[in-house]
Amino acid sequence: MAVTYRIAAVGDWESVMGFRALGLDTYPVADAAEAREKVRELAKADCAVIYLTEQLAKEMEDVLSRYKDELRPAIILIPGREGSLGIGRDNIQRAIERAVGADIL
Repeated sequence: MAVTYRIAAVGDWESVMGFRALGLDTYPVADAAEAREKVRELAKADCAVIYLTEQLAKEMEDVLSRYKDELRPAIILIPGREGSLGIGRDNIQRAIERAVGADIL
């Protein structure tokens, strides 16, 4: 039997509720501590991709480093309601550099 994985969005209410219309599981959180626990809970469950707002991610480096080389879950940083902090782009650039050995962006 095939396993069905979920996709979730974690962040402030305004930033994640739009993802509900796309069929994603949404988890509005109040702060980084709550987000940290939710990401750990989702990682233990059947969640393959977690979208996380950059505003929370900047306070959760320990969690990001814990899962950065894991197959599951992939944690993708997205801009929050305050706009982009550039953290998501920087993470993608570093991953590309590791994969191909050069900065191609």
